[in-house]
Amino acid sequence: GLGDVYKRQISIFSETGPNFKRLKGVQMTITNQGDIYKELGATPIINAIGSVTMLGGSTPIPEVTKAMERAGESYIPLIELEEKAGEFIADMIDVPAAYITSGAGSALTLAAAAVMAGDDDDLIQQLPNTAGMKNEILIQKRQRYWYDRCLEASGATLVDFGSSDETTREDLVNSITENTAAVHFYMVEQEPDSKALSLEETIEIAHDNGIPVLVDAAGQIYPLDIFGKYVRMGADFQCIAAKYMGASQSSGLALGTEEMIRKISKQSFVGYEGRRIRGIGRPHKVDRQEMVGVVAAVRHWMTINHEERLASIEERSGRIIEILSGMDGVEVSMIDNIIGHQPFGVQLRVDEKITGVSLHDIVARLKAGDPPIWTRVREEEDFMALHIFGLKEGEEEIVGSRIAELLR
Repeated sequence: GLGDVYKRQISIFSETGPNFKRLKGVQMTITNQGDIYKELGATPIINAIGSVTMLGGSTPIPEVTKAMERAGESYIPLIELEEKAGEFIADMIDVPAAYITSGAGSALTLAAAAVMAGDDDDLIQQLPNTAGMKNEILIQKRQRYWYDRCLEASGATLVDFGSSDETTREDLVNSITENTAAVHFYMVEQEPDSKALSLEETIEIAHDNGIPVLVDAAGQIYPLDIFGKYVRMGADFQCIAAKYMGASQSSGLALGTEEMIRKISKQSFVGYEGRRIRGIGRPHKVDRQEMVGVVAAVRHWMTINHEERLASIEERSGRIIEILSGMDGVEVSMIDNIIGHQPFGVQLRVDEKITGVSLHDIVARLKAGDPPIWTRVREEEDFMALHIFGLKEGEEEIVGSRIAELLR
């Protein structure tokens, strides 16, 4: 009956089964790809960059789209759904509490608000004006990054500690003041930084001073033992981007202690509407379909055969390498990584003196083709990284062949 999607989550999320094997040798056709965008006068592209926000972030998996469709059949109080869905997810990944947010960035903003305003309704409504509150969040200078802006959106002030060269225990200890609301840590397991203060030491020092620790771990979802690992280590909060598991791009998770998640809920849009407290989280809306979709995505991620998943991605990456190998002035190699959300992929380097084209030329010409193929070369890198995450089955052949044509 209507509403069963909310009452019988376990059975709903297992109906289609955890494993989907891709068909091999499927002829890829692109003539009707993206027609719905073409009707609007917009141009669909082939995404060889990976899971990036500006290209749509993710393609929801069948388990998610089916769950979201069923969730749309009836209404439900979202305060209740947030609570039940959070409990379901927390149990699956073995953390004290979880909360569904409008992406990982939203989780960061709400967490920053929570460490400043807590559960004081007057302070919650005062934000982003932080007068009279502890409003400083400490962050290692070595760990300043593009998305720390999400913390500032709450009204918090970021304060660097340590230097560009390294961070010591003393740097953190000496940076703590009466205005310190939290310490933030940016976690990327696949790129360990020996010169940064470790998370273990950060938690120890912060908690010795009665200060919570926030962790941005948006893509840290594989191996499964790192999914929620930082909360289990003692951090008060960590965020996850649910798009990496096949949920909709505009959904994410706040994981943490029961106290932290309770405070986050009070800053959120359901707190604004359900409790009639005017917190900053009102624009961070998540619909009921997305909430159910996140539960479906997490359950799928925790039960699929990851060896098969990784083998498929490695094989498809290898196909690009096979197409581009043996060309003069061209060096291709497999990206040696399975940690996080985006494993394997291809690194492409070219000797412009031999090929006559630079990597930036290739980026521009691929984007100008039909259909456009989006790639990129990051600042200060001498290679192009090609990822399978955003490619439909068979599109790796198109990407490899188009690049080969440009290099011949």
